[in-house]
Amino acid sequence: METINLRLKGMGCAACANKIENVIQELSGVGDCSVNFALEIAKVDYNPQQASLKTIQEAVADAGYGAEPLQEIAAGGEDREKAAREAEQKELKSKVVFGSIISLVLVIGSLPAMTGLHIPFLPVWLHNPIVQLVLSTPVMVWCGQSFFVGAWKSLQRQTADMNSLVALGTGAAYSYSLVATFFPIFFLDRGLEVQVYYEPAAVIITLILLGRFLESRARGQTSEAIRKLMGLQAKTARAIRNGREIDLPIEEVQLGDIILVRPGEKIPTDGEVVEGSSTVDEAMVTGEPVPVQKQAGDEVIGATLNKTGSFKFRASRVGKDTVLAQIVKLVQDAQGSKAPIQKLADRITAWFVPGVIAIAIATFIIWFNFTGNITLATITSVGVLIIACPCALGLATPTSIMVGTGKGAENGVLIKGADSLELAHKLQTIVLDKTGTITQGKPSVTNYATVRGTADNNELELLRLAAALEGKSEHPLAEAIVQYARSQGLEESLPEVENFEAVPGMGVRGIVCDRLTSCDRLVQIGTKRWMDELGIDTEALESQGQAWQAEAKTTAWIAVDGKIEGLLAIADAIKERSPEAVRQLQKMGLEVVMLTGDNRQTAEAIAREVGIERVFAEVHPDQKVERVKALQSENKIVAMVGDGINDAPALAQADVGMAIGTGTDVAIAASDITLISGDLRGIVTAIQLSRATMKNIRQNLFFAYIYNVLAIPIAAGILYPIFGWLLNPIIAGAAMAFSSVSVVTNALRLRNFQP
Repeated sequence: METINLRLKGMGCAACANKIENVIQELSGVGDCSVNFALEIAKVDYNPQQASLKTIQEAVADAGYGAEPLQEIAAGGEDREKAAREAEQKELKSKVVFGSIISLVLVIGSLPAMTGLHIPFLPVWLHNPIVQLVLSTPVMVWCGQSFFVGAWKSLQRQTADMNSLVALGTGAAYSYSLVATFFPIFFLDRGLEVQVYYEPAAVIITLILLGRFLESRARGQTSEAIRKLMGLQAKTARAIRNGREIDLPIEEVQLGDIILVRPGEKIPTDGEVVEGSSTVDEAMVTGEPVPVQKQAGDEVIGATLNKTGSFKFRASRVGKDTVLAQIVKLVQDAQGSKAPIQKLADRITAWFVPGVIAIAIATFIIWFNFTGNITLATITSVGVLIIACPCALGLATPTSIMVGTGKGAENGVLIKGADSLELAHKLQTIVLDKTGTITQGKPSVTNYATVRGTADNNELELLRLAAALEGKSEHPLAEAIVQYARSQGLEESLPEVENFEAVPGMGVRGIVCDRLTSCDRLVQIGTKRWMDELGIDTEALESQGQAWQAEAKTTAWIAVDGKIEGLLAIADAIKERSPEAVRQLQKMGLEVVMLTGDNRQTAEAIAREVGIERVFAEVHPDQKVERVKALQSENKIVAMVGDGINDAPALAQADVGMAIGTGTDVAIAASDITLISGDLRGIVTAIQLSRATMKNIRQNLFFAYIYNVLAIPIAAGILYPIFGWLLNPIIAGAAMAFSSVSVVTNALRLRNFQP
């Protein structure tokens, strides 16, 4: 299966989005299709051996719409999308201006009839039906073209959408007026007053176009986060080719190019420093305000800012493979996804337009049967058609999701999908991994003791044996032991290791050559629990180990040939902001749990320091999933936060998986939310943002529902028998036009979100 994003054209309302979704999903070889009405994007999963891009485009075209592949994320890609939006808005603006001028003339000409007053300075001919026909026809034909063409295509497909409502409403008013203009006797013979409704038809089309114009501009602002991210990218790069410095457009940079960066310049793309040193401001990626020192061998990230020195780096990722491009793509995918709460709106939208048409027909029949007044029946049925607004329902959820995920990216929280953003506000329990999540993840040896308690050659040789064995492991604790050995002057080559084995959650073992005795020794390094299971007596260093564990230090026991010989204390400093993040989560009413493979005493000491009460310690990597399941079995909605490969299964099992952005690619891939900086306060931001977004969505849905529930009966004339009130079709058109604008405007308030 492959995934492609398509830019859609010609959609008028959420019903159009549902229609396109159904058309594409019916194609053989298409697995799933999600259409975002607010973004005008379709995300399609398909098998290219069964369904081609051309097949999908033809199916969309047959349905009356257009579909083009979304531009690849690259320099200028967002600019092209912006240009397309601006061209569309320019056309809408022209039609609105033209329609407004004509509508104003028509309304002024109709003032005597509407007010019953004689206005001496108005020419009588302005109210002539023929003049009004001539003036209104261009508005109907040119300005209203999209409505009538869309309605005709819907009719051909035996469906109905927003265009159908507008075309039926304005078409009925215009047709009624044509009959009254050329066949007035039809009304006079029935004792009815001859009236024309050219100006309502023209004004309604103009108002709806104005609403679409304002809505289009507002929707453009919802993707502001994407534009901000794209704006961070450097436009050019200074590459060194054939010994010469050449300024290249960013899209022409190739893998392996040597790039020169001077003080104050943006780093053009991702790479590795090969010469020079500097400090780099990586706040746009990590959120950390303190510049990071860079020298040969260090990685640099495109779009970050070089501060002090100049350096050269080799481009390792370019174009859509850079960190920035991946962030942009992640945000775009999230904005294009659907939240579960949207399903209700989609189901209602599917029946909305046919339901409104049925109500309009019923309104006409009821009023005509009860009063015999065709004018009254027409006005009320037209009002029903015009005031109904499925657009507000269709925009209520996706616009808020777009703004919410964008704000998340701005605050260092990458949300992969709308479902994750929605679920985060329901979280009850937060499970935190210890190493690399609560702590720095960069442990170092703080203490070293042997059974002999002397700093002689025997002690150094024991440390050499331990460093040789741990050198074969990729565990952070192993790296700390190797680094400690080097700091003790053991720079010469370490002994060879045979039969190396890592025992998950326990330790490592192997055969190492002892230089003092020239013998091969079985060396085992790991937890006390493992030593106990192996039957190795640890009493000689028991009190020392307990003292270090009480100080929240991890102990690594060293056994040689089945006997305890030494003990290392390793500490992993707690991240500066971890205690604050835990306090904030608890204030939000969330249970915070720590999950670690470390021994219980050390784990509980760390937990006390950050304020966590519930601790799962000495948990093997394969048991982390079971712990998460156990919490879920308590009917709790659980988030797992971790950074390592061994956290990936638990991240996937949790209702919401949150990966530390400084962790492994596997953990990030298995997560639903990525905290770019590694700061646990990002969890607080993610949950606060989820709560704010869901509150905004509920406001939008309430407004959209209540608007239609109240507006349609009023337009149908429910108040006429009691108060004599009838809704003017022009007011109905204005109300419909601005209902969707108000929904988008409310969604834009999320841009003011502050964690």
